Amino acid sequence: MKVKYIVYIALCLLLGYLIFNRIAKNSAKNGGVKGAQKAGSGSITTVKGVIVKTQNFSNDISVSGSIDANEQVAIRSEVSGLVKRINFTEGSNVSKGSLLIKIDDSELQAQLVQAITKEKLASETESRAGKLLKAEAISQEEYDGTLAELKSLKAQSQLIRAQLSKTEIRAPFSGKIGLRNISEGAYITPTTNITDLVATNPLKITFSVPEKYAQRVQLGAEITFDVAGSSKTYKAKVYAKEPAISVDTRSLTIKAKANNDGSLLPGTFANVNLPLENIKDAILIPTEAVIPVLKGKQVYISKNGKAKLVDVKSDIRTDEDILVSDGLSVGDTVITSGIMAIKEGAEIKVNVNKPKNQD
Repeated sequence: MKVKYIVYIALCLLLGYLIFNRIAKNSAKNGGVKGAQKAGSGSITTVKGVIVKTQNFSNDISVSGSIDANEQVAIRSEVSGLVKRINFTEGSNVSKGSLLIKIDDSELQAQLVQAITKEKLASETESRAGKLLKAEAISQEEYDGTLAELKSLKAQSQLIRAQLSKTEIRAPFSGKIGLRNISEGAYITPTTNITDLVATNPLKITFSVPEKYAQRVQLGAEITFDVAGSSKTYKAKVYAKEPAISVDTRSLTIKAKANNDGSLLPGTFANVNLPLENIKDAILIPTEAVIPVLKGKQVYISKNGKAKLVDVKSDIRTDEDILVSDGLSVGDTVITSGIMAIKEGAEIKVNVNKPKNQD
């Protein structure tokens, strides 16, 4: 029994020693931290920063657009009739004024012969009536009747000739002809879609930009674009803008023209890269250096080894940088890290980093 008690007493003493030792260590640690905090109340904070330099700045946006034909029209007939002849090959290039379709005009030709005959007879009658009028053998009223008849028959002949011209369907502009939907001998009407004619060089690129960029896009500006399935980058030039912002999309529609080497097809989607401005001697700083405030933006700079808040102005922001138009000068050291842990007038040590966009 005595041995058992001795063991219990030894275990209790050991446990008490361990507890006392742990408390002593914690007390020493806490005292060290407090001492360090007191000692560090006037310490220098190490931060990162960049030195302000000027550089060329190019800002652009990417938007989706579509490729449209320069000119495109569905070929239809103005008159009804049988297709007598098809003068084009599907998928071929045609010139402006080329005969595409000939409609049977035999009935109209017969009507024209009849009208011309009547016109000649009326012309002879009018000539004789004119001589009789000079001889005062007939009245002015009788002569006017023959003259009106002649004019009416001439108008009839002109009308038939106009109808005959419509039996020849010609290309309104130069371009590529599409697939035909009719055959020779088919009866067509003005609602029949014969084929499509498309002018594919140059091509139009149609796209829209948000209203905040509307004033930055100028006529004559050069854009680049690419299309799915091709690694090639194409160039185009802005030639027209809508005169007003769309109230539905709050965007401005813009059109550009691009030369086509044959690889671009109308109707294709385009990924458009639009340059907004190119500024020389611009001041850019990292976005993480900017502190938003109620009346604008602020940044910390290092002045004589201390942190100083300065107000800056900027209208343009990219993913990584902000363009400063006022508030900073070349040579200023802008603080980019630890800005939430320092205050105005705090002593700092700046490790200068090289900006990503500067050489």
